[in-house]
Parts: sequence; C-alpha cells; structure tokens
Amino acid sequence: MEQSRLHAFTDDDALGRGDATEVAERISRGEISPTEALEAALARLDSVDEVLGGLRFEDFDRARHRATVAAPRGAFGGVPSAIKDNVTFSGMAVTMGSEALPTSPQGSHGPFVRQFLDTGLNPIGTTTCPPFGWTATTERVHGDVTRNPWHTAYSSGGSSGGSASLVAAGVLPIAHANDGGGSIRIPAAACGLVGLKASRGRMLGDPTTAHMPVDIVCNGVVARSVRDVARFFEAAERTHKNPAMPSIAGVDGAPARRLRIGMILDSPFAPATDVATRTAVEEAARQLEALGHEVEPYEPAVSKHFASDFVDYWSMIAWAIVANGKREFGPDFDKARLDPLTLGLAKRYSRRLHRTPLVVGRLRDSARLYEKRFGDVDLVMSPVLTHTTPEIGYLSADLTSEEHMSRLVPYASFTPLHNACGAPAISLPLGQTDDGRPIGVMLSARTGQDRRLLEIAFELEAAQPLGRFARVDD
Repeated sequence: MEQSRLHAFTDDDALGRGDATEVAERISRGEISPTEALEAALARLDSVDEVLGGLRFEDFDRARHRATVAAPRGAFGGVPSAIKDNVTFSGMAVTMGSEALPTSPQGSHGPFVRQFLDTGLNPIGTTTCPPFGWTATTERVHGDVTRNPWHTAYSSGGSSGGSASLVAAGVLPIAHANDGGGSIRIPAAACGLVGLKASRGRMLGDPTTAHMPVDIVCNGVVARSVRDVARFFEAAERTHKNPAMPSIAGVDGAPARRLRIGMILDSPFAPATDVATRTAVEEAARQLEALGHEVEPYEPAVSKHFASDFVDYWSMIAWAIVANGKREFGPDFDKARLDPLTLGLAKRYSRRLHRTPLVVGRLRDSARLYEKRFGDVDLVMSPVLTHTTPEIGYLSADLTSEEHMSRLVPYASFTPLHNACGAPAISLPLGQTDDGRPIGVMLSARTGQDRRLLEIAFELEAAQPLGRFARVDD
C-alpha cells in the first residue's frame, strides 16, 4: 500500500484537536454534549479505520445509549474511548486477538472495566491486539494488521496497538491499554503517545489474569497528553485506592526538587541500540540537564537469567492456553486456529517444564533485586526499544515461532523487567526519526513512585519547543 501519514483530526466543534481533559471540561461546561462528542468520534473512525484497522468489535448502540441516557459522571464524563480486546467487558466478546477464541459476549464486567467506566469514559467498542498480546506489534494471522497513523507501512506497536493507533490518529482522545511485557509503553513509543505502566497493585485487575503466579499485567491508558494519563489514574483512585500506594491525586507539574537520573543506552540482553534511538535518549538527557537534573551512567539491576526466565514464563502461559483452552474459554475454543507463536511458545515450555519452580522463583525475586540495586538515583532513563519501529511484517503473526522470537526478544528487551518486578515505567515521545516517526524514551522508578514519573513527564512535556509533544496532524 502507499506509505503515508493518516489522521482523522478535524476542526469539528466537538473533539477538535483537544485531549481528553479538554473534551471532558467542554462537556462539563455544557459547550458540547456527550452525544456530540461520540458522534464526532464515530465519524472520525469511519474516515480512517478501514486503513488503520484499530477497532475489533463495535459497541456503537450501547455507546449512544450511555451518551444520551446517563448523566456525565467521573473525571471524563461522556468522553469517547475504547477498551482493549483482552479484558472482561460485559456484552462484548473477548478474543484476545486470536481466531481460536469464541466470540460469545461476556456476562459481566471485570473489576478493571468497572473501574475504567467509573471514570466516565464511554467506549465505542474494543480495540485490536495480537494473539494473546505476546508481541510488540498488532498483527494477526493471514495479514490482518493494525497500522501506524504516522506512517501506515509501519507497525503501531503492541500489544495495545489498536488503542494507540486510534488515539494517535485523533479518532479518540484516550483509550484503554494494558502491559504484560511492554504493551502500553511500546505502542505509545511507536505512535507518539504517553503511556504509563503503573506499579503493580495500583489498578484493579481482570479475571483473564487473576491466577498468574507472577502478576505481570497492569491496566492503564494511552493518551496524547501527560495530564490525561495523570487524570485517569487520579480518577481511578476514586474507585480503588490501594492503601500501600502513594496517591497520584493532584499531580500537575514538575517535581519539587531536582532529580538524579541514571541513564542506560544498551540492554544487557540485546545488540547495541540503534543510532536514532540512542540519539533520542541522549537528547532527552541533555534536556533534563538543562532543566537542572543530574544525569549519569547506570547499570541495570537485573539477573543474567532474566531474559530466558521471562520467555519461559510466557511459554508457560501459552502452554496453559493450548492445554486448557476449552476449560478456560468454553467449548467453542478451537485449538486448530491458534497462531504459530502461541503454539511455538507452548512447545518450548513442554521441553522446559521442569524449570517452572526456578523460573517463577527468580521472577518473584526480581522485585527484591530491583529495589535493592536501584541505588541512589531517583529515576532511570532508557530507550523503550532497541531500534525504531519496524515495518508491518517484521513481526508478522504468520512467521514461525522461532523466527518471531529471534526478532522480538532483541527488539523489546528494555520493558519486561518492570512487569516482573512490579515497578512503574512511562514512555514519552521525545524523539523522532529522520522521516518524522516517533521514538519513545522510557523513565522508570521504584515501586509506588508513579507520581514522580508523572511529575518529570509534565516537566519534559512543557519543555518541548512547542510546549507539547508532536502530533500526527502537525
């Protein structure tokens, strides 16, 4: 297909070019109605999604009902949004990007979906993801792909690439995403968005991940502004506030003191970071130093076994899907329609099953190791990914499992640590390739210090030349 930039931003009176906070404020003031905001989003979806492929299942009728019947409530009352196709959303199918799962609707909301809806967001449907969220792109078998609005020949990242594609393109101001190995931060990096993988336990979970021996999945959002992300987590606290977590409420600007920030440029588990990505991190470091922060080299606190342990853990989950699919997903689960990567991971685990206690034990211990070795820095800065966003097909769902993993593991080697140890990390769109595609830079912190990440994100956002991050329609 023709390689091009594609967006749905218009000068309509409803969504305009504003973020979710601005749309919510306009609804609250009575300048626009929830119905007007919703219909603008649906019109935008219609204009671009045939190419982008970000929406999995429509929920237009119920969205219209919510917009017309229910009074706006919550921080984002009446703002159109979407929920990723891998959490329990009553009345909607959960296929997790796989052709093997049944399309029967769920009977009730999971805890996170209730928390999400309590913020007032109005989902228009569910967004695409790759099969079971294993990979760093949103491509499914037989060429069913989700494209990047910055350059439609390229990946939108994964696994929350459907949400990221629609938000970056201007269809929605904010959308659900979740992260089990980088799946918020990677699509945020690919699509020029802000994406926070919060501390473990800050958000409610979902039945689909409730029984994991190591809880690696965190729910959140992707958005075009730092304030939208901060406001979402603040609103979510009104439904569920983990007493072990410092509150995010009220964060809206720079940290009160100058910070000491450790910088990593290369992953210990991958080839050297490419030039464009390295440059983006180094330029962000210079920006932080210009703001008065101290940046110094940093050695990551990670076991030499971590990469293989994390892949073993994913393989264990894949094996459970293959072995227990009908019990977990119902009698219509069709093992014959599983994708090559899921089947390959499951086969890998069958050869390494004896390692399970060791793998689970070391991953559980990663939190202690991370906190112990964090050192005297306040934050750590690194790339999100080792190289710039690949073209569609580089991580195709039709590849053999071996070829897929040989490309995926060296590409996505920075993000999984935070899932295993439960620490927060945020992707910020601080760099660009020569042809204008976004490059994400990641900042991470000790567990519970999500607020500090948002504060530095506010400061960096304000320091950009235009006072905001680049947008696809600029």
